[in-house]
This record gives sequence, structure tokens and C-alpha cells, in this order.
Amino acid sequence: MGILDSLENSPELKGLLGQLGAAVIPVVLGQVMGNGGQGGLSAIVAKLEQAGLGDQVKSWIGTGQNLPITAEQLQQVLGSDTVKQLAAKFNIPVDQLSKVLAQQLPAAVDGASPNGKLPHTA
Repeated sequence: MGILDSLENSPELKGLLGQLGAAVIPVVLGQVMGNGGQGGLSAIVAKLEQAGLGDQVKSWIGTGQNLPITAEQLQQVLGSDTVKQLAAKFNIPVDQLSKVLAQQLPAAVDGASPNGKLPHTA
């Protein structure tokens, strides 16, 4: 185990990431899902489905358990340039932003589709 592994597993860093998520992630998700250059929720969902992640997306929109997505999968779909721009804009390390977004995106899509359907304005 290297020093970065021990840092990543430290309670202090996890607490910091929790604070980061509470303060910044809603704004970042708004950028990703809203009109932050990605084309809104429908465009993100379409990109995820085109990337072969349709099962995950269906689980988020549906009423059952949400399937996970990895940080790497999400970064591939959004594009590393987009993730780097968001990370720079909010002064967050790229790898941490990708991890937190991957954790939060399923719940955000789930919350935006409470009846198992995307809203028409998404």
C-alpha cells in the first residue's frame, strides 16, 4: 500500500470529499445534466446508452435498484476534456471529481425521473 492509498482511505480525506460532494457536486451535476455544454439530461442519458451503459441508465430511470457506473466509464462518456474543464472550474482534482460524479450521477438521474420516466424538458 502506497502513501496515496493510505491518504485515500483516511477518514479526514473522506470527510473532505463528503463536504466537497455536499457543496460542489450539485453544481457540477447541474453543469453536466443541465446546459453546461452537454445538452441536458437527455443528452447525457443518450451518450451513456450509446457507450453501452444502457442497463445502468435504465436502472437509474426505473424504480428499482440503481446499478453503479465507474469513474472511468463516466469520464469516457463525458470526455476527458469536459471532466478536466469541470475540475479546473471548481478546483477539484480530476480523479476525485470523476469518482464523486460516478457515485452521485445515478442518484441524480433517479431523482430527475421519479415516475420511472425522464421529464420531457430534460
